[in-house]
Amino acid sequence: MTTPGTPQQTQAQPTRTQPTRTVLVTGSTSGIGAATARTLAAQGWQVVVTGRDRARGDAVVTDIEDAGGRAVFLASDLTAAPAVLRDFARAALEAGGGRLDALVHNAALCPAVDTLTLTDKDLEATLAVNVRAPHVLTAALVPAMAERGAGAVVVLGSWMAHVGHPFVGLYSATKAAEIQLARSWAAEFGPRGVRVNTVSPGATRTPVNAAAGDVIDAMTKPTPAGRPGTPEEVADAVAWLLSERAGYLHGAEIAVDGGITATRST
Repeated sequence: MTTPGTPQQTQAQPTRTQPTRTVLVTGSTSGIGAATARTLAAQGWQVVVTGRDRARGDAVVTDIEDAGGRAVFLASDLTAAPAVLRDFARAALEAGGGRLDALVHNAALCPAVDTLTLTDKDLEATLAVNVRAPHVLTAALVPAMAERGAGAVVVLGSWMAHVGHPFVGLYSATKAAEIQLARSWAAEFGPRGVRVNTVSPGATRTPVNAAAGDVIDAMTKPTPAGRPGTPEEVADAVAWLLSERAGYLHGAEIAVDGGITATRST
C-alpha cells in the first residue's frame, strides 16, 4: 500500500536500444562518398569507409569519430579480379562486426576523354570499377541481407547516363549499366526484403573537379537550380533511400541534378 501524499514508485523499465546498422560505402575517402559516410554516421550508422588512399580514409574516420559517430577504414582496390573482390567483401563484413545492413556503390572512374583518346588501361579500369566491382560485391554481400529479409542497396548513377556527350562516353555507358543493374537487383532481391535504388547526381562540385569550376558553373547556370550540386545534397538523398521512410521505393532513380536532365535542351 502507498501512504497518501507519497509519490508511488514505479518499477524501472528496461531500456530498449536499436541495434547499430552497418553500411559499406565504396569510394568514400573524398567527394560524394565521404559526404555520404559522414551523413550516415551522423544518423547512427556504423560506416565501413573504403578507398585506395589510407591517409584520406583515416581522415574521414577521424572526422566521423570526432563528431561522435562510428567508422572504420578498409583499403580497397576495385580494379582487382573478382576473387580478390570477394576477399574484400569478406573483410568488409568482418570490419562491420560480422553484419552489413546496407551497401552504397559510390566508387567510380571517369576518364574525361573522347573515344579515340581513351587508353586501353583506362578502358579496363573503368569497366572494372564502375560495373564489375558493383556486380561482384552485390553478389557477395546481398544474399546475407536477403536471408535476414532486410537490407538496402544504393547505386550512384549519373545524369550523364541519360544524355549524349562528346567526352566521357565510356563513363556515361557504365553509369547507364549500373542504373540498369539496380533495376534488375530490385526485381531480384526486393521480394526477399532488400531494396535497391539509384541516386543520380548532376554536375556536383567535388575535389576531383575543383580545377574545372568555371566549366561546371557554365554547365549548371541554365538549369532550374542555377548552380552546381554539393556532395552533401547527394548524400542526403542516399541516406533517405537507406532509411525506413523510403520503404516503398524499389528500383527507383532519384535525380539529384538541379533539373539538368529534365530541362536540358542542348
